[in-house]
Amino acid sequence: MSAPLVALRNVDVIAGGDTHLRGVTLDVPRGAALRLWGPNGGGKTTLLRLLAGEVAPVRGERVYGLGGEVQRSAVRARRSLRLVGPDAEAFYLTREWVQTVQDVLLAAHSGERLNLWEATPGAQARVAEVAALTGLETLLGRDVRTLSHGQRRRVMLGAALMPAPELLLLDEFTDGLSPQARAELGALIARVHASGVGVVLATHRPEEAPDLPWRTLRVQGGVVTEAAPDGDAPSPALVLPGSSGGGEVLVAVQDAVVYRDGHRALGPLSWTWHSGEHWLVTGENGSGKSTLARLIAGELHSALGGRVRRPFLGRDLLTERRAQIGLVSAESGIRQRRDWTGREVIGSAWSGAEGFSPDLTPDQARTVEELAAHLALTELLDRGAESLSQGQLRRLLLARAVAHRPRLLILDEGLDFLDGASRAAFLTLLPGLARAGTHVLMIAHRASDAPAGLTHHLHLGGGQVAFSRALRSDSAHLQALP
Repeated sequence: MSAPLVALRNVDVIAGGDTHLRGVTLDVPRGAALRLWGPNGGGKTTLLRLLAGEVAPVRGERVYGLGGEVQRSAVRARRSLRLVGPDAEAFYLTREWVQTVQDVLLAAHSGERLNLWEATPGAQARVAEVAALTGLETLLGRDVRTLSHGQRRRVMLGAALMPAPELLLLDEFTDGLSPQARAELGALIARVHASGVGVVLATHRPEEAPDLPWRTLRVQGGVVTEAAPDGDAPSPALVLPGSSGGGEVLVAVQDAVVYRDGHRALGPLSWTWHSGEHWLVTGENGSGKSTLARLIAGELHSALGGRVRRPFLGRDLLTERRAQIGLVSAESGIRQRRDWTGREVIGSAWSGAEGFSPDLTPDQARTVEELAAHLALTELLDRGAESLSQGQLRRLLLARAVAHRPRLLILDEGLDFLDGASRAAFLTLLPGLARAGTHVLMIAHRASDAPAGLTHHLHLGGGQVAFSRALRSDSAHLQALP
């Protein structure tokens, strides 16, 4: 019998003084299909990073059998195994220089993150092959920073496939993907697996995993056990006080066009958000949903000729927008990867400056503690954001977005990376916020993330309005989002 691709023997991983994995013994054989599930902060991402060679065990043994050669050094693993997930995207989004999709793929071919060398004919041929396989041909010249969340996930998958790996490592791979994109890339992963490549997938949504002969492992409290996924926590009934429209104008977008990297990401688009309305926004990856969210929040601006008005603000200044608009998105999560504590992340809601939290008033400090208790964040208040899992950080960002009771709450796939219990806990906050005057806009690919109570539905296609309509009061219309 051939050696496993990776063998772990009684491994512990400690980072920042916390034990992330303890006593893990696991073989990843050739052609494996391992599915990891468990609560936020349980250790799933750490286990993937351990397999990829990005973190090292402090106790126990890790042995690689890549290329048929048994070795304990992670050097070869670091060059041939790449983790596909939000942290991989963050590397490119936090750099100030242009990296095109082609640059990312060429860098991955040589085991790098940045394209530092002249491409060989063999590397160029591999780029063409992977781009065709993953549907990236039309994006090769685009700056990765300007792509949609779903498009970036496709690029990271392409990068992982460039060195023809023996093992594919996927972290919350389906989050941020439309149903069509999930189906397309799921079929691609199934073909890759059928070719003999092992797959390890960490997910909070096991039902969305590609159709593979999975061995399922639960990762909780840093311990790995054999266990089938249990049922997700049901979404609570969400009743948002609202109306059929006709209230005062909160946001008016007129003939707006937004360009990113010379590419028209949105528009021309005209749309109005009135008081009493809670919006669902849908569309395929790259349709302009996230661009619209950032346009409303004032992070992006329309080209000449377009206009965005926010009459609910006394003065339409950056400080006022930050004080009155709560936004949770993939980009906002990436910007928090700094030496900030959980308490500072939430407390920065009142200043509007990310991560910077001046001295809070007693009422504000009490709000932070109450939100932390409701969302099971109390133990994270004094931990650094850099040490947290994606799900833990997202829960902090959701708390930050609602702590100051904003007039507008924009959730751009805001419930991604959360386990079922955490999603349900946050959703129970929304009716109270709405009664206090908060208006909700949810960008979602899943019916479970957009429960009944939303009053209007905007669907985008190609950066423009495909349709805009009022929703019925029941939830039947949400069973199958377009």
